[in-house]
Amino acid sequence: MALVGPSGSGKSTLLNILGLLDRPTSGTVAILGQDCSDLDDAGLTRLRGKTLGFVFQFHHLLPAFTAEENVYLPMLADVGHFEPAMGLRARELLGRIGLKGFETRPANQLSGGQQQRVAIARALAMAPSVVLADEPTGNLDQASGNQAFELMREINRESTTAFLLVTHNPGLAKRCDRTITLVDGRIA
Repeated sequence: MALVGPSGSGKSTLLNILGLLDRPTSGTVAILGQDCSDLDDAGLTRLRGKTLGFVFQFHHLLPAFTAEENVYLPMLADVGHFEPAMGLRARELLGRIGLKGFETRPANQLSGGQQQRVAIARALAMAPSVVLADEPTGNLDQASGNQAFELMREINRESTTAFLLVTHNPGLAKRCDRTITLVDGRIA
């Protein structure tokens, strides 16, 4: 699903509320039937980590960490210590997104398109129900942006993971199954 609208219409704010990063000033957010309004910060963090993945325009990778380490960070944060299965899952995801052979390369030695693919793999590490993506192709050239979108589309079709993409790109929005337009904080 694409979320579109003019700058300042509330797209990123809505994404932050849906991602449990910000609390709504009114109304409630329910994820998988669970009302999130009564959860404390620790509860929100647990729910977010288990059910949501995030892809941002700026990848937010740890530059000195390898591609593999960046991908298994959510699993490491969840369990609290490294387990070999985390590395296996990270390598599987990196292979799936076309980065086999790049697992041990530090993130700061990857191209922008490669970094965005690592960010997508990291978002999928915990097998989330939903991936929230804020301008996931905004900083990529057209070819890399198309690759990133096609990867998300393929994963969406092959799994139960849904993607909500905030985009200013009308061509990208048209390629999604559904488009929601926000104007002045309201669905138009």
